[in-house]
Amino acid sequence: MQTANALPGPLDHLKDRSVLRTACLIGGEWVADAARMIDVDDPATGRVIARVPDLPRAAATQAIDAAEAALPAWRARPAKDRARLLRAWYDLMEVHADDLAWILTSEQGKPLTEARTEIRYAASFIEWFGEEAKRLYGDVIPAPAADQRITVLREPIGVCAAITPWNFPAAMITRKAGAALAAGCTMVLKPASQTPLTALALAELGQRAGLPAGVFNVVTGSSRELGPELTGNPKVRKLTFTGSTEVGRELLRQCADTVKKTSMELGGNAPFIVLADANLDDAAKGAIASKFRNAGQTCVCTNRILVDRAVLEPFVAKLGAAMRTLQVGDGHEDGTVIGPLIDRAAVDKVGELVGSAMRGGARVMQGGAPHELGGNFYQPTLVVDVDEHMSLFKEEIFGPVAAVTPFVGDDEALRLANETIFGLASYVYGSDIGRLTRFVERLEYGMVGVNTPAISTEVAPFGGIKQSGLGREGSHYGLDDYTELKYVCLGGVPT
Repeated sequence: MQTANALPGPLDHLKDRSVLRTACLIGGEWVADAARMIDVDDPATGRVIARVPDLPRAAATQAIDAAEAALPAWRARPAKDRARLLRAWYDLMEVHADDLAWILTSEQGKPLTEARTEIRYAASFIEWFGEEAKRLYGDVIPAPAADQRITVLREPIGVCAAITPWNFPAAMITRKAGAALAAGCTMVLKPASQTPLTALALAELGQRAGLPAGVFNVVTGSSRELGPELTGNPKVRKLTFTGSTEVGRELLRQCADTVKKTSMELGGNAPFIVLADANLDDAAKGAIASKFRNAGQTCVCTNRILVDRAVLEPFVAKLGAAMRTLQVGDGHEDGTVIGPLIDRAAVDKVGELVGSAMRGGARVMQGGAPHELGGNFYQPTLVVDVDEHMSLFKEEIFGPVAAVTPFVGDDEALRLANETIFGLASYVYGSDIGRLTRFVERLEYGMVGVNTPAISTEVAPFGGIKQSGLGREGSHYGLDDYTELKYVCLGGVPT
C-alpha cells in the first residue's frame, strides 16, 4: 500500500493505515509520480503530515479520458447494480468512519466529534443516491394524435468534473459523486489542496467497494493548472463546484465556451433573526450551533445575528455566556469545541473584519483577537452594534465571530436580511406561526431554518438563490443536475 508520502505524526493513529492514500486515482490506477508535490498541513500545529502529487494539466486530461472510456458500460449498467455498488461504498465508509474522521481532523482541523458527524453525513449521500438510482423515473405524456405516443426519458449527462472545498472535505464530495454515479455518470474530482487525504481515502474505499476503473477518478494539484482542463475539455459535460462566489463566476465563464451544465454551491451570508417572542434560550443555543460549527467556516453558518431591539440585551447576555464555555484547541483533543482556522490567511481575514467593524463603531464584548494558542487559532468573538455598512455585515466571515445587529419591526428585519447578493441559508426564531410563515415567504434564500439550526440532511434539497449558486444537492431533486431529458415521439402507432 503506497503511503510513503505520509509523514510521522497524527496519521500514525489510524486503525487501518491502508485507508490512507497519498497517490491519485486515474482509470483505476494509483498515480504517485509527479515532478512536484503538495504539502498537507495539520492546521492545529502547522506541521506537514503528508505530501500528494501536484499533477500537471495532462493528468487531468488522462483522468477525463478514463472517465469517458468507463462511461458506456457504467451508464448501461442496471440501476439496481449501480445501487448495490454504492451501498457497498456506504457500508465501507461506516466501517472506517473513525479512521476517516481522524484523517479529516488531521488535515482540516475541526474537532473529532464534528469530523465523525461529517463522515456519517457524507456517507448518507452515498446511501441515499444509491437508493434513488432505482427511482430515476421518466414520464408518459398524452399525445395530441391517436397514432402517437410521447415519453420523456432521464438519461445520464455524461462525464462530470467536480471541484470541492476544504471546509467539508468528505460531504462536499459524496453529495456530488453519489448523485452523479447513481444517475449513470462518471466523475473526475479535484479536491482542495489543503484537504486531499480525505478525498483519496474515499476513493480507496470506492475501489474496495468494486467501482469499475475510471468511474471515479481523483486528481490533486493546483486549481490554476487543473481547472482549465476540467472547464474547457469538451468531453466533460457537467461541472459541479462548491466554493466562493468569486471563483464560481470565473468557472462559469470558463464553462461557457463548451456550454457545460453547471451546479454552483457558492458563498453565503446567512441571517439569524431573533424575534421578540422567541424563546431566547433556544435561540442562543441555536445561534451557537449554527455560528461556531467548524469554527464558523461553513457556507450556511450564521453570519449576521439580527435581534429585535426589545430583547437585545438579554439575548446578548445568554449568547455571551454560552460562548464563554466553548473550548478552543487541537481537534484531536477531548473537549475541543472550536478547532483552528484552515490557515494564517484565514486568521488575518477574520482579524481585519473585526478591526474594521471596531473602527466603524462596533463594540467587541469578548474575544476579538488571535487565541493565546497562537498559529491558526482565533478567539470566539462577540461583536455588537454591527451596522449594515460594515464589512463584517456584508462579507462572509468564515471564522468564530458572532456579529449582532439590532432591528425594530419585521420590515426592517427582512430588509436587513435580504439586502445582500447572497441567498443560501437563513434562520428565524419566534413563536407566532403566522408571523413565522410570513418571514419564510419573504426571506430571499434557498433554505430557511425555523426555530432550528439543523437544516442539512441528505433527504432535502441543499442550495441557494441569487449569487449563492445554481442547482440543488441532496434529495430526489439532486439527481436532476446529473441527467438530461430526452423527449421521444413515437408515430405510426396503429389505431
